[in-house]
Amino acid sequence: MKSPNKQKTAKTRKKLKQRYYFLLNPFIDAAFTKCPKCETKTKIRKYWLLIHIEPYRLISLDKTCRFCPYCELIIVKKHELESLLHDICRENFPEIAGNEYFVYGTLDRKDCRKLQKEEWDFKTALEWAYAFKNEWKFKPAPMEWHPADKNLNKNLKK
Repeated sequence: MKSPNKQKTAKTRKKLKQRYYFLLNPFIDAAFTKCPKCETKTKIRKYWLLIHIEPYRLISLDKTCRFCPYCELIIVKKHELESLLHDICRENFPEIAGNEYFVYGTLDRKDCRKLQKEEWDFKTALEWAYAFKNEWKFKPAPMEWHPADKNLNKNLKK
């Protein structure tokens, strides 16, 4: 039997509009030019990301991301995102610069333009947003080294 809390969570998830899977790439040297799941080349696309920064601040950010159209996976480099968030917060909300954040999902362009023109609240933004279906975690494949000279390979073993 499911606990009442799990039943409420399942009902809430069904109510949320969901689109895309999400991968926050923590590796500086791995760009995920190929999808980590299906290994097709990723495309470069711009998405409006809805980001929650503690305590109680939502930011919409137009960000260039890697995207696999087959897996519906958006890949964002963590160090780029954190740098942008830090700069935005330092200029507009210095009291929350460096706080914990959570990438909630995406917004349509038309809805984001509305949010930029008028005052809005949490409820409105969350109604217009598309939550991510799931957050994935992958590790990049290790690079293999193949020396062209066989003698060089013998010398390395000594």
